[in-house]
Amino acid sequence: MQRDLARLSNERFDLLIIGGGITGACVARDAAMRGLSVVLVEKNDFACATSAHNSKLIHGGLRYLRNFELGLVRESLRERRIWQRIAPHLVHPLPFLIPLYGAGRKARTSVAAGLSLYDLLSFDRGWLDDPAQRLPGHRWIDAKTALAGEPLLEGPQFEGAFEYYDAQMDSPERLALECVRDATLHGAAVANHVSAETLLLRNGRIEGAVVADVFTDARFEIRAGTALIAAGPWADIFLAHALGKPASHRLIRSKGIHLVVPPMTRTAALTIGANGGHFFVLPWRGHSLLGTTDTAFSGLPDAVGVSERDISDFLGFINGHLPSAKLKRGDVQHFYAGLRPLVDDGARSTYAASRRAELIDHGKDDGIDGLYSAIGGKWTTSRHLAENVVNAIVSKLRKPARPCTTATSRFPTPGDSNRDEEVLVAIHWEMAMTLEDVVMRRTGHGQLGDPGPAVLEQIASTMANELGWNETRKRMEIETVRKKFRTQTDA
Repeated sequence: MQRDLARLSNERFDLLIIGGGITGACVARDAAMRGLSVVLVEKNDFACATSAHNSKLIHGGLRYLRNFELGLVRESLRERRIWQRIAPHLVHPLPFLIPLYGAGRKARTSVAAGLSLYDLLSFDRGWLDDPAQRLPGHRWIDAKTALAGEPLLEGPQFEGAFEYYDAQMDSPERLALECVRDATLHGAAVANHVSAETLLLRNGRIEGAVVADVFTDARFEIRAGTALIAAGPWADIFLAHALGKPASHRLIRSKGIHLVVPPMTRTAALTIGANGGHFFVLPWRGHSLLGTTDTAFSGLPDAVGVSERDISDFLGFINGHLPSAKLKRGDVQHFYAGLRPLVDDGARSTYAASRRAELIDHGKDDGIDGLYSAIGGKWTTSRHLAENVVNAIVSKLRKPARPCTTATSRFPTPGDSNRDEEVLVAIHWEMAMTLEDVVMRRTGHGQLGDPGPAVLEQIASTMANELGWNETRKRMEIETVRKKFRTQTDA
């Protein structure tokens, strides 16, 4: 996978994708596998924002049953099984416990009914060749048995817990990168750290975009017959700038923070109901991942971060609803924030807003033929969204294309490597251009918190040697990564 900017400016493509998160990555993979000529640009790094800063789950959306979004739940459960099939090295079953404390018969019956419906909608959860990937249905575990397995559940009037299964990603940024890599193996041209500045329009039709290499500020044009905006929380902002008017469809942004702490459970994840919402305690890489908040965010997406107050409030919320946790600020080893781009459906809160996706044809809505936007959606359903997007693109282009095979085409399993080797692989074969690309996404050395000055110095020195950085650039790269481990009040 090479960053070939000359190719971007010299070829004419069927489809230009602006945005390298999971939506753009899945669309690039699907379109390239169907035989379209595809180019994808991302202003930062692949899967560096919303696609990485989540709960690392591939899940059916149990809570969406509250809003009677049965179609979305069924879609999510089907796509969960597909991810388990095509990426079994990165997606695996995860047991969840829903503990009940003094809930009473009515509440227990209500939860049981919801889980029974969840099981019914996931009727295909066993349709996998690998027995280890097949998910059992839910069951009730009495208090004594539940506490023997997970002592953290101890609390006043503990009645027991329901167990159900969903799936977890080891690394969402790695899975997104494999989508990008698969796209390139099928002929797509891709480049990170290339910012789309404006769209090229002629007589009410899209012709491409003007883009810039963020490292050199060199500008050039990319020509394409169609274009997709897959910019997540930035989508409406980019469109307003490019079109010179507000976008036809409005996004709302929801901020969610996650905390990484020492392990709190033995094997199971916890789903804790709280004030009409919920939070997770998730086992992840030998730690517990706590998530997530869900609050409206009105600032610029680039400014999102985690403050000390965010951490304090979330710890207090968790301790208030799971008293045995007894979490303190010193337990927090790492933290991160992400923005969910949600379709504005008039919901009373971001938590209540639907996680459905929309494909917008700007030829119909804004008079720009050949321009599309993919907004909303969730990680789990990104492959299916991409299938629908490419169906529309193929219809627009009126050219023959192969059928979609992304639901059955597996990703190759990568081999193991040591730290020096994986840095070199990241640079030369995975388009890592910055220290942050390597530390936070290609290797994950920084995903559990600050790896320390020695590790950062070692990796930065290797990159400096390979990429020709001077000492000033090297120090700047190290400082940029160190900022990732500071709260906004400390920055």
